[in-house]
Amino acid sequence: MIQRRLIPTYVFLTMFSFISIFPFLWMISAATNNYIDISRGRLLPGKYALENFRSLVSQQPLGRAMANSFLYAIGVTVICLLICSLAGYGFEIYHDRWKDQLFSILLLAMMVPQVATMIPLFQMFSKAKLLNTAVGFFLPMISTPFMIMMFRQNARAFPIDIIEAARIDGLNEIQIFFRMFFPTMRSTYAAAAVITFMNAWNAYLWPKVIMTDGKSLNMVMLIANTIGGYKIDYGMIMMGVLFCSFPTMLVFFILQKQFAEGITGAVK
Repeated sequence: MIQRRLIPTYVFLTMFSFISIFPFLWMISAATNNYIDISRGRLLPGKYALENFRSLVSQQPLGRAMANSFLYAIGVTVICLLICSLAGYGFEIYHDRWKDQLFSILLLAMMVPQVATMIPLFQMFSKAKLLNTAVGFFLPMISTPFMIMMFRQNARAFPIDIIEAARIDGLNEIQIFFRMFFPTMRSTYAAAAVITFMNAWNAYLWPKVIMTDGKSLNMVMLIANTIGGYKIDYGMIMMGVLFCSFPTMLVFFILQKQFAEGITGAVK
């Protein structure tokens, strides 16, 4: 039995839970209705899901955009986790008089807006012939100060005694990292993977600058391309948004427990 004094709390939580999930429910409903019903404010699911999907596929290269988004997001996630975890591990485990000063300079990069670096990066990548390439998409994202700081903070909970024992047993530093640190910090890697995958999947500004060829567009750019002209088909747009949102939601739901543990710095 729920105590009476807790009833207002549950009512409050239920109300705000509905407010939080309402945009997702509306997205699903809008993806199954035509633009007339959506304009009239219809909230119930309709019968136009297949028609909206056909319109989206006929007007936009959905398969190519999905494949590009998976390539970009998975590639950035794998490379970023490797580089940032190595950097965070090194900053915390190996001590040097200049280490903290270098890390402070690295953190200053977090204060520089992304748009301030767009033109110099575009000029550099254009001269390097990296426009419309996966490498051009990867490079600005595979190492971020936030991820390095996150791995460094979580590496502080890693027992130093394990490292000393592993060195006595004859393991080199690379073996210690992959055999000892990597399995122990799985929750941190899961949290970092969720954040990095979502950022790479939802990236729009940098791909819009670097990907000038229609064959290299990702899902976010595809949705932006559907908005134009005198008539906006909201049903088709929301069908594209549904396809764009599903992979990130799936990744989060699969790794949500490890994500919570990694954010709080849990070490097993």
